[in-house]
Amino acid sequence: MRVFASWLAVAACVAACSPAQAPAPTEATSPPAARAGLDPLRIERVRSDLPTGYEFTPLPARAEPIALWGLGPQWTADPASCGGLGDPAADGPVHGWSASGPGNIVYAVVAATGVGLDQASLDACGSWNLSAGHTAGVVTVVDPPVVDGAQTLGLSTDATTTVEGGTETHSQAETFVAYLGDHVAYVTVVTDPGSSAPSLGPGFASDLLVKTVAALRG
Repeated sequence: MRVFASWLAVAACVAACSPAQAPAPTEATSPPAARAGLDPLRIERVRSDLPTGYEFTPLPARAEPIALWGLGPQWTADPASCGGLGDPAADGPVHGWSASGPGNIVYAVVAATGVGLDQASLDACGSWNLSAGHTAGVVTVVDPPVVDGAQTLGLSTDATTTVEGGTETHSQAETFVAYLGDHVAYVTVVTDPGSSAPSLGPGFASDLLVKTVAALRG
């Protein structure tokens, strides 16, 4: 657990799968309505949806999903075109929070962006690889939640970091993304697969994205 805690600290500071057919994204039915009245500061409202015992902190300097999975800034993706799925914010202004609890760390983020979901990348990237320094991972596209008026994306990541002495640490992460016109919102939950602490449970990250979008829209 001490090793995993160290990994979480690194992920917060710097931020096996066979190819599968990528699920179709939820089609955007009414983008103008999705954009109307969206307030990034409302993301604070969804803090109350976490269980008791979580400690809240500001987002790390790098808050794109790839960083939150524990990959450093000099990451590479294979195929290279898949990397954009894990970096949807396109350097826009970012709001959100992180929260750590037993065996988990949760991130909720909203960012301004002019970039939507790249359908060509989604179709080509059912499963892809990431690496940066001593960390490597496999990312798989999974079924996202349905969000009215938005395209959505689901990603599941298994990452391994080799530390001094050859010791390996493992982590798993789920990220769910909603493209909201001129903003993008996403929730990432990073989990220690060997933790004896109670899990947040399947569907938690997906449900939290739906609640986050609802809060942002007011």
